[in-house]
Amino acid sequence: MPVVDEQALAEWIRLEQADGVGPGTARKLLAKFGLPENIFCAGFSALHEVVPERIAHALIAPPSDQTRTLIDKTLAWAGQPGNHLVTLADTHYPKALLDITDPPLILYIKGRLELLSNTSLAVVGSRNATAQGVLNAQKFSEVMSEAGLTIVSGMALGIDTAAHQGALRPSIKSQGGSTVAVIGTGADIVYPARNRALAHEIADQGCLISEYPLGMPAIAANFPRRNRIISGLARGVLVVEAAAQSGSLITARMALEQGRDVFAIPGSIHSPLSKGCHQLIKQGAKLVESAQDILEELDHYRIGQPATATAVLSASNDAGAGPLLAAMGFDPVDANLLGERIGMDAAMLNAQLLALELEGLIEMLPGGIYRRLT
Repeated sequence: MPVVDEQALAEWIRLEQADGVGPGTARKLLAKFGLPENIFCAGFSALHEVVPERIAHALIAPPSDQTRTLIDKTLAWAGQPGNHLVTLADTHYPKALLDITDPPLILYIKGRLELLSNTSLAVVGSRNATAQGVLNAQKFSEVMSEAGLTIVSGMALGIDTAAHQGALRPSIKSQGGSTVAVIGTGADIVYPARNRALAHEIADQGCLISEYPLGMPAIAANFPRRNRIISGLARGVLVVEAAAQSGSLITARMALEQGRDVFAIPGSIHSPLSKGCHQLIKQGAKLVESAQDILEELDHYRIGQPATATAVLSASNDAGAGPLLAAMGFDPVDANLLGERIGMDAAMLNAQLLALELEGLIEMLPGGIYRRLT
């Protein structure tokens, strides 16, 4: 666990909270003066050479009562077991984030700090995921974590949640993969509230990370911004499902700008949640059908793992599911058309469809449309 220098951390928090000082301005000041304490001791004239007059005055002014309160609250939080405050000058700052154009000044971390130095894969996708998308995210993440990769995602509902859950499967917790959740609120806030239990599990078995100060609520603009950290921490980004206009595509674009690999799982040409993945594939993302495809691209293996990855994700249920699944194909189909294809009366067809749905082999969509899940 890093040794906490409270005075130094207090100066970093003060810089982060200084009126008019955004991340870009803060980095200019740090480049000129070094550490934050040097900035606050520099004097107005020296500061004014780097920043406008208004900001220079703000920097030489004593911190406000609100800032002092936040500093005290943050230092108390950082002193609790499992909590870490890591600055740009800290040796524990993730090296992968130092390579991006806009690294956060401070990282608020809850959990296993060492995971931020592991080889990682980001797994992202739609909040309104299909059952197949959820299954894909879970299975890919489980196999990748079992192979030793850390799974990075954003703890949103849908694909993000499934990715974290897959990476935290009990059978692989001891294998060194686990998961990192990059959140868009303060590290002391759980959002969405439905993921409270998951957040506690990640803090215990994985790692929660935020660039936002404690108490920061869920603000819409913060979530696209945090995506650069999701992609920045990872060697590559896997998009599982995404609509044509999706936040996941923002993450993929940031990954490309950061020199990371982008992978996408294809889907039905009729599904709106496949259009984003198909768009990425047209633009050069690697089409993946199994975890093996990603492991080969990242050149990341453990003894025996490539075969495991292939076996988990490429097994087919055709033999056991019977002719109904074969007739259904892989595109959504309505029950009437399916009955015509297979030559089965409505009562028998509905009974078999219900049985397959209960077994998790198909799902029923609005309008009496069925889709195969295996």
